[in-house]
Amino acid sequence: MPQKEEKIEVEGSVVEALPSTQFRVKLDNGHNVLAYLSGKMRKNYIRILLGDRVRVELSPYDLTRGRITYRHRKRGLNGEDEVVV
Repeated sequence: MPQKEEKIEVEGSVVEALPSTQFRVKLDNGHNVLAYLSGKMRKNYIRILLGDRVRVELSPYDLTRGRITYRHRKRGLNGEDEVVV
């Protein structure tokens, strides 16, 4: 059985929202990628807004496209998690 390729996990910020749950994400290393929302995030109605910090999985074959797998919680001024409604 062939080995499954490992995903590359990186973090970045959402800079543009596009149709059909796609987003332009600026990674911490300066690159821009086109990322779509993972199935679990769609199923649980996780909303992504401009400026959100996200974790993106990239395939080693195409480093310009990825899948958003996690949205980091926003931090308030006093260091506690901010409730986003």
